[in-house]
Amino acid sequence: YAVNPGINIVIMLLIIIGGIGFFTWEDIYLHKFRFKRYHMQSKIILTTTLCLILLPAVFFFFQDYGNLSGTHRLLASLFQAVTPRTAGFNTTDLSMLTGASKAMMILLMLIGGSPSSTAGGMKTTTFALLLLNVLATFQSCDDVTAFGRRIDVGVIKNAATIAMMYFILFFAGGMTISVYEGLPLSSCLFEAASAVGTVGLSRGLTAALNTPAKWIVIFTMYLGRIGPLTLGAAVVSRAQKRTKDVHLAEENIMIG
Repeated sequence: YAVNPGINIVIMLLIIIGGIGFFTWEDIYLHKFRFKRYHMQSKIILTTTLCLILLPAVFFFFQDYGNLSGTHRLLASLFQAVTPRTAGFNTTDLSMLTGASKAMMILLMLIGGSPSSTAGGMKTTTFALLLLNVLATFQSCDDVTAFGRRIDVGVIKNAATIAMMYFILFFAGGMTISVYEGLPLSSCLFEAASAVGTVGLSRGLTAALNTPAKWIVIFTMYLGRIGPLTLGAAVVSRAQKRTKDVHLAEENIMIG
């Protein structure tokens, strides 16, 4: 069915529908196509999702599928841009992708879907907020803004924390599997990203792993599903936290 437009389009629509989140669908249901009335979160989710579909699709179209013809090339490019962030289906042989395309898929798997959706990953809002923070820094702005609204600094801090924990989990899992199994790091990172993002894509490596490495994959899938921030909040005792009334002396360090 790789060249069947109907099946490809239906599967892609289901992936997108399940990945943008119920909160966004509530906005769509209430306000229809009046985009300006949507909440800022829905606007960010829809804009980011569109970019994460179109830009990777163009990349795959010119990078990998030059040997395919017309409709097949377009469908393959779009499908592989949609599926890494939540679904785990594939219509082409992933082992035949170039290194750059595999890196693109790893990034998409780590980003995942949107909050309150059926998808895993660090979420599109986390990725978008980090980009908006970078943009605000380059513009020397104190506030991070989007669609005429200011975003609380605590939300930006949480986004950075979630992203860092996902990347640490991803690299630690991939490197541990690579060292233990003696396999190429790139292949192990692909499997680790798929596990952390609870995507399900594989280059055929997971089935051949030994039991300890499979437990690593299981552990990363579990942490990726519940979210590292949730786990961190659960294991850190409130008694160990400093009271809000006490602040240490401030001292800055150089960045960059």
